[in-house]
Amino acid sequence: MATYRYTLAQRLLHWLIAVFVFGLLAIGFTLWTLGYDGTVQTFGNEVTGALYKYHKTFGILVLLLMLARVALRRARPAPPYDPPMSGLERFVGGAVHILFYALLIGMPIGGWIATAAGGYPIQFFDFELPGLVGKDPELSALVFTLHGIGGLVIAALLILHIGAAVKHWRLKDNVMERISLP
Repeated sequence: MATYRYTLAQRLLHWLIAVFVFGLLAIGFTLWTLGYDGTVQTFGNEVTGALYKYHKTFGILVLLLMLARVALRRARPAPPYDPPMSGLERFVGGAVHILFYALLIGMPIGGWIATAAGGYPIQFFDFELPGLVGKDPELSALVFTLHGIGGLVIAALLILHIGAAVKHWRLKDNVMERISLP
């Protein structure tokens, strides 16, 4: 008997990563929009420090969870659609998922590189991890810019992904059953 749902582990990872990504985007856009000084003026030193620390921490967690997700996906490929989707829907959905995977692995690595190149600590909860590169302010500025653009792309992909989810939920065509938790 064929199954049309992802495994429970795959579904849990999907939703846990989704919650973390929403939080990372909220913090990231706050830090990017206000900058360090603006964030300190708005929230104070303690909250600003916590925002940076937890943005780094949860970024690294997303990297680890995405690597687990890739491993699970290789071990257990995506279930078939029932009923089958059109070729265009499969192409767009597949492209969005590939971009999500690439960005949700690449963004934490980019953030790690930009942070280290800026001479800042790589915080993971209360631990400090080694930098992936030495101090290089120009590299840091470039990679932080790309990191911010990546955040915008992830936000756009989320809008597309959520729009498709709402469409399939309204159609009641079993697509949402594949990834839902209950």
